[in-house]
Amino acid sequence: MTNEINKTAPGRIASIRRGATWLLGFACLLVLAGLIGLTCVDVIARYVFNSPVKGAYELTQLMLASLIFLALPLTTAAGEHVEVELMDGLKSRFLKQFGAVAAGVATVAVFALLATELADHAEKLMRRGRVTDSLAIPLYLIGWLGAVSFAISAIAAFFWSLKRFRAKA
Repeated sequence: MTNEINKTAPGRIASIRRGATWLLGFACLLVLAGLIGLTCVDVIARYVFNSPVKGAYELTQLMLASLIFLALPLTTAAGEHVEVELMDGLKSRFLKQFGAVAAGVATVAVFALLATELADHAEKLMRRGRVTDSLAIPLYLIGWLGAVSFAISAIAAFFWSLKRFRAKA
C-alpha cells in the first residue's frame, strides 16, 4: 500500500501545481481585465461626461496590489525572479552547491518572514476595522491575500531551490 502511495504522489503534486498555476493565472487575468476596464471607463467618464468613477483611484490601488500578490507565486515557481549570480564564475562544485543552498534558504526565509508579518498586519487591520477612505473596502483582505501569496511563494521557492541544487550538483 505504501509503494502505491509513493508512486502516485509525484503525479498528485504535479496536478496540484498545474491546478494552482491555472487558478492563479486566471485570477491574474481577471484582475488585469478589471483594471483595464476600470481605467477605460474612468477615462471616458472623466473626459466625455465630466463625471469620474467614484473610488477608481482606490480600486486601482487595490487591484494593483492584488495583481502583484497573485503573480508572485507564479513568478517564484517559474524561477523568473531577477537574480544576481555572484558565484557563477567559481569552478568549485562545492561552492556552487553552497551558494545554491544559501540562496534558497535565504529566499524561503524571507518569504516566510514576510508571510508571517503580513498575516500579523492583516490581523491588526481586521481587529481595528480599517477600511479604504471612499469605498469602505476592508484593508485586511489585501493583507491576507499578501500573506497567503508569500506563504505559497515560500513553498514554491523551497521546491525551486531543491531543483536548482540538484542541477548544480
